[in-house]
Amino acid sequence: MTEGGHAAMLDEIKHLKSVERPRIIRAIEEARSHGDLSENAEYHAAKEQQGWVEARVAELEDKISRAEVIDITRLGGDTVKFGATVSLVDEDTDEESRYQIVGEFEADVKQGKISITSPIARALIGKTEGDTVEVMTPGGGKSYEIIKIRYG
Repeated sequence: MTEGGHAAMLDEIKHLKSVERPRIIRAIEEARSHGDLSENAEYHAAKEQQGWVEARVAELEDKISRAEVIDITRLGGDTVKFGATVSLVDEDTDEESRYQIVGEFEADVKQGKISITSPIARALIGKTEGDTVEVMTPGGGKSYEIIKIRYG
């Protein structure tokens, strides 16, 4: 994963532990003060939130422990590889798009970050500026030309 993705995961863990956990603990304490827990919807909702937060913390900590953090500012070259930001033009519509190839856990298409395991990233790996790539999408085949590759 990239350093940015690693930092985002650490920030989320910190938020879950320092903000969400205490908030949920207060909600559980307040719900307990209302008496009978078997019919207390507030208590059950807070316990469910607590379970979700703990599962998310465990998931993120596991991902971080297995991650290899790559400093993309040290990468470079003429070919597309992990960490590259690639500018493309759709050969049918002339619409331009830009994607950064990142780790699976930090992918977010809305932010222009695609997983290295995605079909478009797999098609781009090893290509250079000016190359054309064919990508199978749910809407059918697409053809893109690589117009720029940048690192860092």
